[in-house]
Amino acid sequence: MSYIQQSNPFKKATRKVCLPYNKVMSMSSSERQKVINAKISAANKGKKVRSSKSWIRDGSTKSKGLRHWVKQKWVQVSNPSKKCGE
Repeated sequence: MSYIQQSNPFKKATRKVCLPYNKVMSMSSSERQKVINAKISAANKGKKVRSSKSWIRDGSTKSKGLRHWVKQKWVQVSNPSKKCGE
Protein backbone atom coordinates (compact mmCIF):
# COMPACT_ATOMS: atom_id res chain seq x y z
CA MET A 1 0.00 0.00 0.00
CA SER A 2 1.31 3.41 -0.84
CA TYR A 3 0.29 6.64 0.77
CA ILE A 4 -1.00 9.34 -1.56
CA GLN A 5 -0.83 12.82 -0.12
CA GLN A 6 -3.97 14.82 -0.77
CA SER A 7 -3.79 18.56 -1.27
CA ASN A 8 -4.57 20.33 1.97
CA PRO A 9 -6.87 23.35 1.47
CA PHE A 10 -5.44 24.97 4.61
CA LYS A 11 -1.84 24.90 3.40
CA LYS A 12 -1.78 27.19 0.41
CA ALA A 13 1.39 28.50 -1.15
CA THR A 14 1.58 32.28 -1.05
CA ARG A 15 2.22 34.34 -4.15
CA LYS A 16 3.76 37.28 -2.30
CA VAL A 17 7.49 37.90 -2.48
CA CYS A 18 8.98 39.82 0.43
CA LEU A 19 12.48 41.26 0.57
CA PRO A 20 14.17 44.06 2.53
CA TYR A 21 13.17 47.54 1.32
CA ASN A 22 16.74 48.55 0.40
CA LYS A 23 17.15 45.45 -1.73
CA VAL A 24 13.86 46.00 -3.57
CA MET A 25 14.80 49.60 -4.34
CA SER A 26 18.21 48.53 -5.70
CA MET A 27 16.69 45.95 -8.09
CA SER A 28 15.84 46.75 -11.69
CA SER A 29 12.27 46.21 -12.87
CA SER A 30 13.33 43.12 -14.84
CA GLU A 31 14.95 41.61 -11.73
CA ARG A 32 11.79 42.27 -9.73
CA GLN A 33 9.62 40.67 -12.39
CA LYS A 34 11.89 37.61 -12.55
CA VAL A 35 11.51 37.05 -8.79
CA ILE A 36 7.74 37.61 -8.88
CA ASN A 37 7.27 35.22 -11.81
CA ALA A 38 9.37 32.54 -10.08
CA LYS A 39 7.24 32.78 -6.93
CA ILE A 40 3.96 32.64 -8.87
CA SER A 41 5.22 29.63 -10.83
CA ALA A 42 6.19 27.81 -7.63
CA ALA A 43 2.85 28.64 -5.97
CA ASN A 44 0.94 27.32 -8.97
CA LYS A 45 2.79 24.02 -8.54
CA GLY A 46 1.88 23.95 -4.84
CA LYS A 47 5.40 24.74 -3.64
CA LYS A 48 6.13 27.29 -0.94
CA VAL A 49 9.63 28.24 -2.08
CA ARG A 50 10.57 29.76 -5.41
CA SER A 51 13.23 28.33 -7.70
CA SER A 52 16.84 28.67 -6.62
CA LYS A 53 17.55 30.26 -10.00
CA SER A 54 15.73 33.38 -8.77
CA TRP A 55 17.69 33.75 -5.53
CA ILE A 56 19.30 37.13 -4.95
CA ARG A 57 23.01 36.75 -4.23
CA ASP A 58 24.61 40.16 -4.74
CA GLY A 59 25.01 40.92 -1.04
CA SER A 60 23.59 44.44 -1.23
CA THR A 61 21.64 43.92 2.00
CA LYS A 62 24.44 42.93 4.33
CA SER A 63 23.47 42.70 7.95
CA LYS A 64 25.29 42.36 11.24
CA GLY A 65 23.58 39.10 12.05
CA LEU A 66 20.22 37.38 12.18
CA ARG A 67 18.70 39.89 14.64
CA HIS A 68 19.55 42.82 12.39
CA TRP A 69 18.38 40.94 9.29
CA VAL A 70 14.96 40.24 10.83
CA LYS A 71 14.50 43.86 11.99
CA GLN A 72 14.93 45.32 8.50
CA LYS A 73 11.94 46.91 6.78
CA TRP A 74 10.42 44.05 4.74
CA VAL A 75 8.13 44.93 1.82
CA GLN A 76 6.38 43.18 -1.05
CA VAL A 77 8.42 43.16 -4.25
CA SER A 78 5.33 43.65 -6.42
CA ASN A 79 4.21 46.71 -4.43
CA PRO A 80 6.96 48.21 -2.20
CA SER A 81 4.48 50.56 -0.54
CA LYS A 82 2.90 47.54 1.21
CA LYS A 83 4.53 45.77 4.14
CA CYS A 84 5.23 42.08 3.90
CA GLY A 85 2.27 40.99 6.04
CA GLU A 86 -0.37 43.06 4.24
